Amino acid sequence: MATTFRRRAVGVDLPSESSTPTPSPRDESPVKPGDRVKIVHHRPKTRKRKSTAIFLLGSLFGIIAAGLFAKSNDLIDFPEIGELSMDSLFDALPAGLVKDMRDLVNGERDFLESYDSFSVGLKVRSEGLSARLPIIMIPGVISTGLESWGTSNISRPYFRKRLWGSWSMMRALVMEKEVWKRHIMLDERTGLDPPGIKLRAAQGFDATDFFITGYWIWNKILENLASLGYDPTNSFTAAYDWRLSYPNLEVRDQYFTRLKYYIEMAVQVQQEKVVLTSHSMGGQVLFYFFHWVASDQGGHGGDDWVERHVDSWINVSGCMLGALKDVTALLSGEMRDTAQLNSFAVYGLEKFLSKEERAQIFRAMPGMSSMLPMGGNAIWGDLDSAPDDQPGQEHSFGAFLNFRPGNWTMPAKNFTVEDAMAYLLDTAEDWYREQVEGSYSQGVAHTSAEVMANERDPRKWINPLETRLPLAPSLKVYCFYGVGKPTERGYYYRSPEAPSLTSINMTIDTAYTEGGIDHGIIMGEGDGTVNLMSMGYMCNKGWNIKRYNPAGVKVTVVEMPHEPERFNPRGGPNTADHVDILGRQTLNELILRVAAGQGHTIGNHVVSNIREYAEKAKVYEEEEPAVAAEKGSL
Repeated sequence: MATTFRRRAVGVDLPSESSTPTPSPRDESPVKPGDRVKIVHHRPKTRKRKSTAIFLLGSLFGIIAAGLFAKSNDLIDFPEIGELSMDSLFDALPAGLVKDMRDLVNGERDFLESYDSFSVGLKVRSEGLSARLPIIMIPGVISTGLESWGTSNISRPYFRKRLWGSWSMMRALVMEKEVWKRHIMLDERTGLDPPGIKLRAAQGFDATDFFITGYWIWNKILENLASLGYDPTNSFTAAYDWRLSYPNLEVRDQYFTRLKYYIEMAVQVQQEKVVLTSHSMGGQVLFYFFHWVASDQGGHGGDDWVERHVDSWINVSGCMLGALKDVTALLSGEMRDTAQLNSFAVYGLEKFLSKEERAQIFRAMPGMSSMLPMGGNAIWGDLDSAPDDQPGQEHSFGAFLNFRPGNWTMPAKNFTVEDAMAYLLDTAEDWYREQVEGSYSQGVAHTSAEVMANERDPRKWINPLETRLPLAPSLKVYCFYGVGKPTERGYYYRSPEAPSLTSINMTIDTAYTEGGIDHGIIMGEGDGTVNLMSMGYMCNKGWNIKRYNPAGVKVTVVEMPHEPERFNPRGGPNTADHVDILGRQTLNELILRVAAGQGHTIGNHVVSNIREYAEKAKVYEEEEPAVAAEKGSL
């Protein structure tokens, strides 16, 4: 599929596509009663728009800027700013920047006013469908608010205020940055609360519907679920503290025990098995839970627990094999969002949180390291080739971290993903390495015996290339994710400008822009945040390999092309951005159909080349013992 993002990624001049946008009536359903789902996509009005990504702390400055510029705007209200005055900052900013940010916020307000949020639910309900299966939602990283419950002197001013996911966060970061850092960072050695600090995940629908006022996350899905007949009695949000390692989610918060009880209660009350809907990192959390709940080292539910309690798993934009940008965030506190900022934004970001501080914060959140890429060179390629390399591509995507000649302080050769991971752990602090190696594993199990043995090792439970899907033959897995938005695939690095003044060993070479390289960033395929191989490999190939899916669980894949509206700051109803896809009308309709018990009407819809890439990955079906023995005797 020749697309614009591929031309940008590899620098190959391919013919451009021309199309005329085809409007779709808001009240016309793409599915008629009794029909199989046919996903109807619309051509984009343009392939270019301004992106307003919020991912980890790297784009935190964007939130701060929105607060600064929109102080008088009725879309965003932040009474918790208190005595923090912005007037003097306005005077120092260029008028053009102020105008651009105001236009952006006004555009979001106009979209909220014009978009009939309940239309998808009402449309599905008009076809005679209604709420049938109880639904539990597991959010992704950063989308759950974190509030302070500490009562020490340092915490009392913030009691029950959100230090992540509200304007209280902005106020604390600007006025008391060190206090905010002490709250947001976990203890280095234990990975739990620092002495005197107590931050907990907000609970209920309010924990995930909006990140900050005006920036919705799950709100569109909640509105449409309500239109179908859902309410707090048959739908739940299982929010969690995404900073914690997965083992510590149970140690400190008993998260998996509570999730098990939520599901069992829903099944008992509704007399129906549940639908579990996860987004992004939530897919990893849920995959870990499937192993935990069955294991005698965890929930003691037995291998048939999932079969008895779970009807479907809706895996939205799941980073099942990690996210490549997680490596650079942990290595140098950088990613595309920071490397490609304009000079003013760079100044603001570095003023509040330098690269060194950001790397320090990320490492002190062991949950973030769960998204380190899995599969090594078998999935991501070596210095010669990678599964997702494009025809005519000059340099392979397998070269993950690259170093320009003449930079004598840098390594002598480029790094693959495996090399970069080893370098990160070798150069990081002892406590960080112990946290990662004690909680997670990123390898590949090549035999059924390895997969079976890994069920006894909790470090493996996060990795679908080392463990299996539940032994639940009636379980249905739905992989819904976006494609067609350029996503970080590789980087150019250099030594820091003042190595003696920083603990960071290397930094993104933002001065290098040439061909398909933009400010030291090499772009590939994905949804703008998570790479296509991570979202799509297991769904399209991995779970068709017997050792990873011995029960034969049915997996359905629907890819959604990124087709944003040009002047809509969140992309509109056909966006496939990693976060904004939660407001996409097609996705909302598919979720409602599964919840209404009509998931069997949904068919596969794959528009990318993921199946071709997956076949090139060096992960193979295990040979039968007799065949292997015969080959060995030849």
